[in-house]
Amino acid sequence: MTVAATTPTTKATVRPGDRVFSGATLFSGILILVVLAAVALFLVVQSLPAFVAEAGTLPNDATNFWSYVGPLVFGTVWASLIALLIATPLALGIALFISHYAPRRISQGLGYVIDLLAAVPSVVFGLWGVLVLAPAVQPFYANLVDWFGWVPLFAGPVSGTGKTILTAAIVLAVMVLPIMTAVMREIFFQAPVLHEEAALALGATRWEMIRLAVLPFARSGIVSAIMLGLGRALGETLAIAIVLSPAIVVNFALLGSQNPNTIAANIALQFNEAVGVGVNTLIASGLVLFVITLAVNMLARFIVNRRKAFSGAN
Repeated sequence: MTVAATTPTTKATVRPGDRVFSGATLFSGILILVVLAAVALFLVVQSLPAFVAEAGTLPNDATNFWSYVGPLVFGTVWASLIALLIATPLALGIALFISHYAPRRISQGLGYVIDLLAAVPSVVFGLWGVLVLAPAVQPFYANLVDWFGWVPLFAGPVSGTGKTILTAAIVLAVMVLPIMTAVMREIFFQAPVLHEEAALALGATRWEMIRLAVLPFARSGIVSAIMLGLGRALGETLAIAIVLSPAIVVNFALLGSQNPNTIAANIALQFNEAVGVGVNTLIASGLVLFVITLAVNMLARFIVNRRKAFSGAN
């Protein structure tokens, strides 16, 4: 009778550093959820008086909360969309130049400069917009009204100061450019080199290679970069408050003196003077902006996760 030999099983020893690191990461993840839930709970509780307030008690003589926040939501989305229309082709072109056209030294230096734009405070962009950009573009705005005044977007009368929704959108475009360019640049660097070389070997030009091998691979990443830029633009406060001459209106004209305000800028401008239900109304408008921004970021994350091959975004 033979007894089968049994191989003793050994467990890997868990080092104290691993336990500390694992516990710290778990605590950090839970803390993020707790803070997010606490912020949402605070906004909801403080917003309830504004939702049930009667006509005459709300700011700007609004009949209800939604009639008050509606123009602000329009201004927030409208300014952000214009900024994306300006920033998207610029970010795409800069990212392609850095990744596929520029020499290595130039691409590295240009990449550092673009990344440094993200470190500039928003108040500096706002001061640049109101002191430099607005006076510089005002004559051009006047010419646009003379040339294309029959188009509703460029209808007059033109603003005499240049502080318009288009100026604010240009400042926003400069502010969201770094994050959009950085995401697109990393995506283009992740494009399969074999696909690029195969396209070039078959006789494709550099642009044809980018169009056939790089852009299809990076499509979902480009969309996610745009969504991340949109989320950044939706929440901007100081730059818009400094540049824009706002009014509580719904107006698609880009060059006029009456421009829709944004939620974040309205909160910054009105909070110090608000009392009673006015404070709850501003907090409720912040809750609306919180929901919009959260939805945009969740959509961006969903789009990024669809491209599992892009490990830098997961």
